[in-house]
Formats: sequence, C-alpha cells, structure tokens
Amino acid sequence: MRQQGICNTQLIGWVGFVVGIPGAGEVGQRAWGPVISVIGLAVGFGILSGMSPRDFSRRDLLRGSVALAAITLASRPLRAFGLEPSPAEQLVPFLDVQPMGKMLYWQNLKTWITDTKDLYEVSHYGRPKSVSPEGRVEIIGFVKTPRVVTLADLKKRRQKSVYATLECGGNGSSTGFMGAIGNVKWTGVPLGPLLRECGLGKRSQEVVFYGSDEKIEKIREKDYPQHFARSLSIDHALQDEVLLAWEMNDEPLDEKHGAPLRLVVPGWFGISWVKWLNRIDVLDRRFMGKWMAREYVTIRGEQRDGEDTNWRETSVCNINVKSICARVVRLGNGVHRITGAAWSDGTPLTRVEVRIDDGPWRPATMEKKPVRGSDGKFTWSLWRFDWAGAVPGEHTVVSRATDDDGRIQPPPEDPSIKNKRTYWEANQQLVRRIRIA
Repeated sequence: MRQQGICNTQLIGWVGFVVGIPGAGEVGQRAWGPVISVIGLAVGFGILSGMSPRDFSRRDLLRGSVALAAITLASRPLRAFGLEPSPAEQLVPFLDVQPMGKMLYWQNLKTWITDTKDLYEVSHYGRPKSVSPEGRVEIIGFVKTPRVVTLADLKKRRQKSVYATLECGGNGSSTGFMGAIGNVKWTGVPLGPLLRECGLGKRSQEVVFYGSDEKIEKIREKDYPQHFARSLSIDHALQDEVLLAWEMNDEPLDEKHGAPLRLVVPGWFGISWVKWLNRIDVLDRRFMGKWMAREYVTIRGEQRDGEDTNWRETSVCNINVKSICARVVRLGNGVHRITGAAWSDGTPLTRVEVRIDDGPWRPATMEKKPVRGSDGKFTWSLWRFDWAGAVPGEHTVVSRATDDDGRIQPPPEDPSIKNKRTYWEANQQLVRRIRIA
C-alpha cells in the first residue's frame, strides 16, 4: 500500500515539473504564470526527493518557491508582470543612426533617471595619477578662516540630494556626439554654508574650483603646470543647490565620474562640474584660467543693419533650452508614438511641440516628473506625442521646447546657430528621419 502511495506521489512530482517548467513560457506570459511555475517546480522537487504530500508543509512550499523563483522568472521576468513592452509594440529605428558609445543611447530611453553606466565621461587632462583617498579639500583665499575638510568631515554635515541633468557643453554638435547627457540623483552637502563658516570678506568676489587632474600648459610661450579649474561668482556658489557631492544614484561616485568628491552645479553645463575636487580658492577678482577664458568660449556673430557682424565671445555656462526626439514605436492600435526629453537651465518649460515632415507644430504631452516641486527644477522632462494615420514611406520628425522666459529652441538655420563658429552650445532642433513600413 505504501509502495503504491510512493508511486502515486512520484507521478504527482513529474506533473509538477510538466506544469512548472512551461509555466515560465506560455503560462508565464500571464500575471499568475510565474506563481504557478514556482509552485509546480517546488512541488516537483519536493515530492521527487522522497517527501510525501503530508510531509510537504506550507513552509516547505514557501522555501521552495523563493529558491526557485529566480530560475522560473529568469526566462521572461519583465513581460510576466507587464513591465516589458507588449509584443505588439514595435520599435521604428531612426535612419540617422546614433553610433553606440559610452554615453546615452537615445533609442533606449525609457526611464527618467539615467543609469550610471550610460552616463558620459569627459576629462580634459585625463584621470589624475593620484587622488587623496580621504577626499581632502583646501578652502583658501579671501576667507577669514582657511581650512581643510575631508570627505569624513563633510559626511557629518547636513546632507542634501539634488536631481539634475548633466550635459556636456559640446553635446549635440554631431550625430556621433549627441548622447553626452544624463539625468541623475546627486548627494552631498551644500557648498554655501561651508563658505560662510570660513568667513567671506567684502572683497570676496569669485570662487575657483580645482581638480586633481593636471597638465603642463603653454601660456605666452612658456610652460606652466596647471590643474583643471573653473569658477563661479560668489552669489552663485552660495546657492543651495550647488553641492560638494560624493554619491550619484545612491551609490558612491566612481573614479571616472570624479570620486571621491566633485562639484555639482545644476543648470550649468558639465564643464563647471569639477571632478576630483581638491581645492577651493576665493578670489577678489575674475578668474581667467584656460577653461574659463580661452576654451569653452562660444564665438557667435550678430548681424547689425544687415551688413556688419558683431562677433561676440561668451562663456559656456548655463544650459540652453533644448529637446530631442528619442524613440518611435508603433503601438498595437497602429498609432506611432514619438517620445523624447526636453530640458533647460532650471527655467520651467512651457511646452514641447512636434513637427512631422513640413506640417504644423503640434503640442506634445509632457510627462509628470516623479519628484515634487523644486526637486525637479533642474531635471529634464520626458514627453510623448501620438501620431495617428502615418502613411508608409520616409518621414522627418523634430521637436522644439519653449521655456517660461520665452526662449524657443532654434532651428538650424536660425542666426544664433548659423552664425556660431564653435561647436559648444549646439541646442538647435534636431531633425530625425524614419521609415514607416
């Protein structure tokens, strides 16, 4: 009798495998499929290892379920819970293909926060040969009490997290360099209170930030050792969103992104976000180092009276209003959805518009940011536009953003773009090409 019972339970065990393993496939495409799969596999393993149904308690079942969940869900973990796009949603690739590289690949944009591995890296002097592991930073110059702080000292202070879009000053200058941007959570301490504690004087005017990276520069035919450096006005440096940061996306900074400490300047191009920070110098006059006065200077011509051109040189500092069409998919109902991102220097965006071929500008829907109020001030906005009735053939799609100050993202033929002689600040509308089957 007992032998017959064992045979019966072994038969049930094999049934468990039969139900469980396919459950990760066809059944697993439904919400309860993975649960059925886990239970089936757990029962199968338990019974075939010699346990009777009476011995197989609820606790055993739960243990088996947890242990086997990873195996069962590994085949289609996202689709099983509705987190992966439906098979009916088809990607429409751009004809002007963005090269894959160590930066954001726009066609993969699906989340508001940029994964650290997808964030670009630019360093003009290369990574430093040596960096203080303690994150040692000097604060000197026109302050009453110069001091040295370490990363450990800073971590004892009031911490602050800021969500901000980081964009390279040259982003968008070519199809091969259009993903040097990312939306990131930064954590550190506000710089302002630290400067005030050092005692700013009446003559304190500008704050210079030095990195550990260095190089010999030729200045007026002579060689001088120089550390990478950028500056901010005192008023700007004291703003609460300017941070000395040691974390990005809730993880410690890695070496290529400035560990152990970097400056975070929301609303300004990445050139100002000094990495590997080791010195803060308060001056009583303007700082005119290479990366402030000779490089990252935009040359732009302004026509006057239709004849004379006034060539102006300006610093690459605050981010321009900008947007991009990042992705096009064909939905199950035949509508083509265009999605993208738009951003500025912190000035609120009024609208984003999309234009198909030579048609009119039509409003896109701006997605609600996942953070509240001022926490999203310096971040990009994701948007979508549903295009119904697309006819087969080749088409162009382009977006433009407008901010509260009335700044409109310019077309390539606009004088502000056409008369620009340097590649920085390339915020022109980017026309993209697709083919509808």
